[in-house]
Amino acid sequence: MKLAAGTAAAGIMLPTLAQAQESKPAAPAASADAVPSAATALTPGWRSVMIGEARVTTVLDGLRPGDGPHPIFGENQSAETVAALMRENLLPETRFANGFIPVVVEIAGSRVLFDTGFGAGGRENGMGRLTERLAGAGYAPEDIDVVVLTHMHGDHIGGLMEANAPTFANARYVAGQVEYDFWTSDEAKNGPRAANAEMVAKNVVPLKDKMTFVGEGAEVVPGIVAHEAFGHSPGHLVFTVVSSGQTLWLTADTANHFVASLQKPDWEVRFDMDKAAAIATRRKIFDKIAADRVPFIGYHMPFPGIGYVETIDGGYRFVPLTYQLDV
Repeated sequence: MKLAAGTAAAGIMLPTLAQAQESKPAAPAASADAVPSAATALTPGWRSVMIGEARVTTVLDGLRPGDGPHPIFGENQSAETVAALMRENLLPETRFANGFIPVVVEIAGSRVLFDTGFGAGGRENGMGRLTERLAGAGYAPEDIDVVVLTHMHGDHIGGLMEANAPTFANARYVAGQVEYDFWTSDEAKNGPRAANAEMVAKNVVPLKDKMTFVGEGAEVVPGIVAHEAFGHSPGHLVFTVVSSGQTLWLTADTANHFVASLQKPDWEVRFDMDKAAAIATRRKIFDKIAADRVPFIGYHMPFPGIGYVETIDGGYRFVPLTYQLDV
């Protein structure tokens, strides 16, 4: 009892029942990595759950506090309107923290990593901690069999390379054909998003020969299927994980704030490249998740990034994971 009270007070996360029962790979009893956050609390670095027979591990690549959420979220709303929504949800009105959460799914004999965080380019600002925290969860970079890119924005592809060599040396790669074609086009290279296109040229293009390009309904490995969810980026993909009758959605950047983007799905988001398409995609994906009452992982949801949604007037309410997957 003293141990439980002490760890709770320190903010250290004890393992779930599912973690305790796992044998592959071996993982510490609790997150091996905890660092002070801006609020001086302890932030765990990873969390594992079971979806059927699949082990799913979310990894916090970093947490970035900053001004907002307006105008990043609710760009087509007034600052006062966004602040009022934050106040209604007991959140700061002019500050927020953005997390970045790659995911490892161990299924059908494969270890599949979704997105790679910032990599070395983000470390000065406390990002780029993916490989460090993967080690705490029991994975080395060479253990990863498949790397899936939901899309090719910098916070998803920055960790593909380390010291000009592939970080995940034994992996094959999966990406959307539409997404790759856009970021390697003259339009992307010479337009307002040229800096991101340059990062794609540096981190993604060298891996092309080991890359499989996919679209709607493509199977990554048995149990993982791609779905087109365009809008946030030209070829943005989401994925379903199905194992032993249980389903999990990996929604990537379909919704990027657990209040602003879900309660108000029609509010525009600065980083959505096609805002109308992104709004339609948000509603389509989260209508499905809410109707089926299944969990999802969002790349920018509050860590560990796992939760459910229910429909409310005009949108959705985020319900964070507690013990639903432990019993």
